[in-house]
Amino acid sequence: MENNKPKANGALVAALVIMTILAGVSSYLLYEQKEVGKNQEATIATRVEELATTRTRLDSISTALDAKIAEVKKLGGDITDLERVKADLERDKASLRKGQRISIAKYEAKIKQYEAYLVEKDTLIAQLKTENQLLVTNNQTLADANTTLQTEKQSLQDSVTNIATVNKDLAEKVTRASALKAQNVRVFALNSRGKQRDATEDQVKSKRVDKLKVVYMLPENPLTKQEEKEVFVRVLDPTGAVVSDMANGSGTFQVNGQEQVYTVKQTVPFTNNNQNVELTYNRGTVPYKAGKYTIEFYSEGFRIGEGSFAIK
Repeated sequence: MENNKPKANGALVAALVIMTILAGVSSYLLYEQKEVGKNQEATIATRVEELATTRTRLDSISTALDAKIAEVKKLGGDITDLERVKADLERDKASLRKGQRISIAKYEAKIKQYEAYLVEKDTLIAQLKTENQLLVTNNQTLADANTTLQTEKQSLQDSVTNIATVNKDLAEKVTRASALKAQNVRVFALNSRGKQRDATEDQVKSKRVDKLKVVYMLPENPLTKQEEKEVFVRVLDPTGAVVSDMANGSGTFQVNGQEQVYTVKQTVPFTNNNQNVELTYNRGTVPYKAGKYTIEFYSEGFRIGEGSFAIK
């Protein structure tokens, strides 16, 4: 019995030693596990922070690209390359959001490329602004030159218009100056026997007037062309009405754009030597009213003279 007791004590001690060793190992393993967990948590936190920072930088670059695209488009530049880079950036942002296996170092390199690209586009935008300012300056210069040309053109047109007006006035004056003149107008009343009385100075009884003989002179005029001239004669009765008979040689003609009735007309070969002209008008059986009559002469659109006679 006594021999067995020491053996039992030795086994107990051995068991205690083993348990102590196991407890120590367990504590050590638990400590190691906690340290690994802490390291993993720190790594995850660092990874999350890196991802958040990368997203923020990519968003900032995306905003800057949008601003560059808008500005280059406003300046009239080509935005094709900018839009291509923007599409690449959006794909990178999408990959980052999906949590795909990514290399932060790789993204860091891309971000640097994007930032360098933005700096390059700043240089392009500055160049476009300079070119646009030059264009604005040139356009203003051209606009000023155009305004000057328009002013000169208007001045020239005004001068041409004034010259045309002067020429027209001069032509009208020359035309008027070259018109015939009917002077020394005398009117004679002829009876049925051919006896005539001067109705210009004396009143003639209406019953003694079968015909009227009108005599007038066409003075010489160096501006008047020697050719046949058509002379229209208007006889106005005391009331101002035109003595006319369409069946007896009367008709109408134009004066200053208006149609007028004439009593009789004649064609006169103008000889430009103070020639005397006469014409005879037979009114027919219609008697002349008592009173003062006016006789007017027209040729080539102008009133060239007048006279008068009296009937009692």
